[in-house]
Amino acid sequence: MFEELKEIYAGKKIFLTGHTGFKGSWFLKILSLLGADVKGYALAPESDRNLYNLIKGDDLCHSVIADLRNKEALKAAVSDFEPDFVFHFAAQPLVRLGYDIPADTFEINAIGTANLLDAVRLLNKPCCCVLITTDKVYHNNEWTYPYRENDRLGGYDPYSASKACAELVIDSYRNSFFNIKEYNSHRKALAVGRAGNVIGGGDWAKDRLIPDIVTALSSGKEIEIRNPTAIRPWQHVLEPLCGYLMLGAKINNQPLKYSQAYNFGPYAEDTLSVEEMVKLAISCWQAGSYKITGTADQPHEAGVLKLDISKVIGEIGWTPKFTGIEAVNNTISWYRSYYDDAENIINITQKQILDYLA
Repeated sequence: MFEELKEIYAGKKIFLTGHTGFKGSWFLKILSLLGADVKGYALAPESDRNLYNLIKGDDLCHSVIADLRNKEALKAAVSDFEPDFVFHFAAQPLVRLGYDIPADTFEINAIGTANLLDAVRLLNKPCCCVLITTDKVYHNNEWTYPYRENDRLGGYDPYSASKACAELVIDSYRNSFFNIKEYNSHRKALAVGRAGNVIGGGDWAKDRLIPDIVTALSSGKEIEIRNPTAIRPWQHVLEPLCGYLMLGAKINNQPLKYSQAYNFGPYAEDTLSVEEMVKLAISCWQAGSYKITGTADQPHEAGVLKLDISKVIGEIGWTPKFTGIEAVNNTISWYRSYYDDAENIINITQKQILDYLA
């Protein structure tokens, strides 16, 4: 896979929003290994401990620290760079934080996406855009049926609804300004990647399962879990990221065919509950314990959510490489390496990427 992707992306200009975040930092490191010329646009990392600084992100890209809501700064960054590809990761990505700052969440995720597409609209050159949303864009009926790309969009909580709104924005721009019937005129292609719950080394975000687990394990504290039976489409971060690169390559070669939305997740039968994830992490760490705190006075979070990935398998040729157990093991192994020797973590990160791409 490495050589095939390098053939597409080496030397190409790639505008990457959210490059300082967890997924954005992994993606930036992959792009650097593929030989791409990257310009990043994002807010500064939220804390001193972050993956972007660990991989020396400033050495891997032209970094612009700015807000998606700053339309003029965003337009200038895009137009000055004239990218061949845009990968849009920047977002307010947390369900529980969305309850605290609902209006900001809608503004960042929906209007921020519109601001980016406005900037792309002004480019006078071909450009392929892969816009990242989430599995939570679906109207969730809490059933075991895996959601397909043509299922109803919705969102119980502000974060989920804001991402569904972002998809409506994308669809509107695709119809109004980047219509595939007029591709030869505008030369822009938009595709959407909807990923499940992503885990991997270097995530220290508040109120995410793996960061909470690792924080407790590394400090010798008991892990607290709110909803032990909740099921999510857990996957290692490298799975969807490489899928997005494959999708970008497809729309670069055949923009009219692949300007669509695609789910990226584990196989439907490869499910793990929150409690099973915690037990696996403890086993891999070889220490630790947990307790169930319950969900009283907690904001609503989905109990069951699964994705149907048959479309991306059939059309893009992407398939999961890791089982859920392997995803957890790779993730906890990264954190153990970090706490044992933080100075070597850039090599561990690169090795995990190259092993996966091999």
